[in-house]
Order: sequence, then C-alpha cells, then structure tokens
Amino acid sequence: MLSQEELRRFRRQTGIFGTGGQERLKAARVTIAGAGGLGCPVATYLALAGVGRLRIIDRDVVDISNLNRQFLHRDADLGRPKTESAAEKLREMNPHVTIEAVQESIDEESVSGLVGDTNVIIDAVDSYAARYLLNREAIRRGIPFIHGAIRGFDGQALTVLPGKTACLRCVIPRAPPPEQTPVLGVTAGVVALVQATEALKYLLGVGTLLGNRLLLWEGLDSRMTEVAVERNPRCQDCGGVDPP
Repeated sequence: MLSQEELRRFRRQTGIFGTGGQERLKAARVTIAGAGGLGCPVATYLALAGVGRLRIIDRDVVDISNLNRQFLHRDADLGRPKTESAAEKLREMNPHVTIEAVQESIDEESVSGLVGDTNVIIDAVDSYAARYLLNREAIRRGIPFIHGAIRGFDGQALTVLPGKTACLRCVIPRAPPPEQTPVLGVTAGVVALVQATEALKYLLGVGTLLGNRLLLWEGLDSRMTEVAVERNPRCQDCGGVDPP
C-alpha cells in the first residue's frame, strides 16, 4: 500500500501506469550485480522510480579511477566498499526503498544465494566470468536477466527471458580476451538507462522487451541498432530449458 507521501512523490509517473503499477514496483525485488559505471545509474533510476527492494552486489572498494563515471561515489568515499557508498546515497534519494548492500564476489559458491529471491537480475559487472554465472543461475531459476556491457563510446544490451529467448551464452559463446577496458561515463549512462527501462517494463508488464534482440549503441555516430539473435538449442547454459 502506498503512503500519502509516496503518492505525492510518484504522482508524475503514476500518470503513466497508475497507482497499481506503482504498487507493483514497490513490491518488486531487483538484484544489481555491480555498483560501478553501469550499476550506479541503474540503481539510481530504479530507486527513484520506487522499486521496493534493491540488492546491490560488488566486492570492490572505491578507487579514484572510478570517479569519472561512478557518480554515487565521491572523493570522500575512497577506500569504502562500493556497495556501502552507493547504498548511502540511494537511501538519501528515496527513503522508501530498501537497499541491501552485499560486499561479496560472485562465484560458483555464492551466486545462488545472492540472486535466489529476486524478480530481476541486472548485469552491471565487468567480468564475463561473473556474467556467465549470473546468466546460468537466472536460467536455472527462471528469472529475467538484463545484460549490459560497454567499451569506450560503444555499448550493448540484451534481455534474457529464460526458456523463451536467446541467453547471453547463445549470443556470446566465449568471453572476449581480458583487458583493462577503456570506459566513458556517458556510454555507461546510455546503456544503464536502457537496462533500467527494461527492468521497469518487465516489472510493470508493459512494452516489448529486448528479447532475441541485441541492442548496440555506437556513441561516435550517435546510432542505436539491433541485431536479431536466436536461441542455440545446444547452448551449454540454456539448451533444453523450457519456458517457465
């Protein structure tokens, strides 16, 4: 049930999807893997929209090299856990949202417990090893998985609906070679807001999701294009998985 203060806070968006939609957001649980370049804008806009519970997972502490793009962190936060720093700012933005800060690595042992009771999983990490673990766990549990990745002026996004659409492993069977990825803050912002929009659409049950469509952002040309993708029936992560 929305309080009177919440009704006033969200008045401009309940004009889009009504108080029933706002109550759906309030009841939702979203896991954001990563509190960096993608995670900061994703978490900010979901918190501002009134998603009731956000779990933010990141093992790292704030480094000065993060500050060109990770706007929930400040110079005063250097050395603090990213999850703690992000949670503090998000609670100030919307005290009606519950923020769960989890400073932990995503690995074979931890992934199930980290995402098990969530409605949506958002990929805001910079490691394909972690991405593949999240992709596989999302498929196993039937939880939508919203992928995002960036490099320089370019980025991509994909929504995985387990058993219905291509998964991340179908589209990118092998991880790119490891590198220290060059990152621009504005690119992170573009891709992260696509991811946040996908999450809100799914939770509200509106619009058309990026299932079987890999969205590509080319910042230097200001061009956004799509590539049609298909499930691989022999995919090691989703092959043979039926729709929930």
